Amino acid sequence: MKIYVDADASPVTDIVINEAKQYHIPVVLVKSYSHFSPKQENSGVQTIYVDTGADSADYRILKEAKAEDIIITQDYGLASLGLAKSCIVLHHKGFSYTDKNIDTLLQTRHLSAQARKAGKKTKGPKPFTEEDRKKFRELLIFTLEKYHTKGE
Repeated sequence: MKIYVDADASPVTDIVINEAKQYHIPVVLVKSYSHFSPKQENSGVQTIYVDTGADSADYRILKEAKAEDIIITQDYGLASLGLAKSCIVLHHKGFSYTDKNIDTLLQTRHLSAQARKAGKKTKGPKPFTEEDRKKFRELLIFTLEKYHTKGE
């Protein structure tokens, strides 16, 4: 098992690295070259840089991820494709993407995009809060413990 983070704008990278270390699970941060840093990552953390294209990080994560890997993303399209590969997909606001909620999330995104094309204003995402950080940490720990008890 590995954890893949769509890391360009992820506010939970530090949480993922710290918690994954407790379970000795490798973390792969996927970022665009526009976010390049010469900083050396901790052991157990790999950074993969991709072109700055709109979906380059998503495509790389999908290429690398295997069934039962964890993907951390706020991108509903990547989440949908990750679920199709039998990955565990988490949002940084502290909820899991599932086969039960992904269609509604994708439909909402589509309707918002249509409204914007028609010139209507739509609300952007709410600011990331300390409560969101707490919820995400709890969800990640729950997910890692669930995996860890499988004895793998």
